[in-house]
Amino acid sequence: MAVMDRVRTVAQHQSGSQAARGPAGLGVLLALVATVVWSGSFVATRGMADTVPPVQAVFWRWIIAALAVAPFAARQAWRQRALIRKHLGFTALASLFGVALYNTLVHQAGLTTSASNMGMIMAASPVVMALYARLGGERLGARRTFGLVLAAFGVLLLVGDGSLGFDFGAGDLWMFAAALSFATYSALLRRKPAELGGPAFLITTFVLGALMLAPAYAVSVTVQGGFEVTAGTAGMLLYVGVMSSAVAFFAWNKAVSLIGAARAGVVYYLQPVCVAGLGLLLLGERTGPAQLLCMALILGGVSLGARR
Repeated sequence: MAVMDRVRTVAQHQSGSQAARGPAGLGVLLALVATVVWSGSFVATRGMADTVPPVQAVFWRWIIAALAVAPFAARQAWRQRALIRKHLGFTALASLFGVALYNTLVHQAGLTTSASNMGMIMAASPVVMALYARLGGERLGARRTFGLVLAAFGVLLLVGDGSLGFDFGAGDLWMFAAALSFATYSALLRRKPAELGGPAFLITTFVLGALMLAPAYAVSVTVQGGFEVTAGTAGMLLYVGVMSSAVAFFAWNKAVSLIGAARAGVVYYLQPVCVAGLGLLLLGERTGPAQLLCMALILGGVSLGARR
């Protein structure tokens, strides 16, 4: 009997370990999907900078995103309308930081800085995510802390073109504000009411974010005029609306619920690598030895920080 009890105990332990690894692995994968998709959005954002005013681009981005998720989320949102009203303050705060502010700041930055700089500076947001997690009582652990520091060092070198001395322009400062806003949104996700469904939460934040932007959109159209809808602008708006908003935000929100904002944030450090790869494929930008070294530091930090 003692032997059988021992076998059952070992089996239960192994089963629990596999169950723990399963959600963690899925969380890392979803965070990676969101990171890759968002990397492409920086290229699209930069491409729209000269043709679509920032507020107008962001407003239509969330209208498209809300329409994209409506077939999957509208019914759940209607069923949970009482819950949405109950938690409207929290949902509005998440909409402000994650939908209205963050993306407007990104598009504003795209006017005066490159897509590569946007991606590299956004990689600073996991540092803020980790600080939020630590302030919330989460223990980061020595391995994750070292991975975070290593990846941050790689990002600093990458931004500084191989040195720690660099000069930020106006667009870079807008991107730092965007990184802070996104980190705040990610920290808020950990406090999302468990009873509020993911699709219902997602479409509610999209709609609220669009409503928050509506006054600024009206002012922009009045002062700056509208923009010409071409195949290029329509394609980029569809990408940022469907892929970078609906798909990526759903993947990111689920990843944070599975592994936490701090660990998901470490995966987010891959964004400079993804942006550099897209720059090579789409823009013909070459990556030198210094950049490869920085990317190796970032990848090493990610591999350490994402593990338990």
